Amino acid sequence: MEAIQFIGTHPDALVQEIKEAIIPELEQRLSKQFQPKEPTQYLTRKEVCELLDINLSTLHRWMKKGKITAYGLGNRVYFKRKEIEDTINANRI
Repeated sequence: MEAIQFIGTHPDALVQEIKEAIIPELEQRLSKQFQPKEPTQYLTRKEVCELLDINLSTLHRWMKKGKITAYGLGNRVYFKRKEIEDTINANRI
């Protein structure tokens, strides 16, 4: 990178130099660090029961035993699809 002298530099020229030198470098570095992740998919109790082919009482029992983690918002209960799939894969026969 070239040296920039601030003495006698017009503000517009300084802004232009920053745009040409610093901004592309920042964009390159930040694009590597901030890759978008897949959005979390939340399932209801009914959807989890259908996915696992179980009834609500079994799901409730698994929640109480800590086999499946539930997340609540108000009166609603949700489950993360990835966690359900990871639980199934971890308990393979």
